[in-house]
Amino acid sequence: MVKKFTASAQQLKPDTRFDSKLLSKFVNCLMHDGKKSVATRVVYDALEMIQKQLPDEDPLDVFVTAVENVKPAIEVRSKRVGGATYQVPTPVSPKRQQALSIRWILEAVRGRKGRPVGRSLSDELLAAYRREGNAMTKRENVHRMADANKAFAHFAW
Repeated sequence: MVKKFTASAQQLKPDTRFDSKLLSKFVNCLMHDGKKSVATRVVYDALEMIQKQLPDEDPLDVFVTAVENVKPAIEVRSKRVGGATYQVPTPVSPKRQQALSIRWILEAVRGRKGRPVGRSLSDELLAAYRREGNAMTKRENVHRMADANKAFAHFAW
């Protein structure tokens, strides 16, 4: 039986323009139907729009800060105890934080209809950079859920 190929952190190559593995991971998550050149062009166009809107900031720093701002520190997981299901707050691993952050940003971008993806991506990254927007709302909702279920934290074993 042939082993299925999976991309891992060791095999991920940094992007060509900014030499960033995080940006390369983001492009891979944005990519649809294997069209990596299209996804790369969309991301680079969005970063150029960010450069025009914030001329004194480095667009890669804006991107990295936006992803860092959206990362959740804690989330709720369902735990079944004695016939009842509890939403137990648990800390999030760094790898999952990054994956959730990228997923939420792309979800927010795809939710903005009627505009080019590059413009939506630049707007969402700028909003996340300023700690606002749909991706940050998602993060705040996750944190709020964890805070509301703090009473069940003793079930996290």
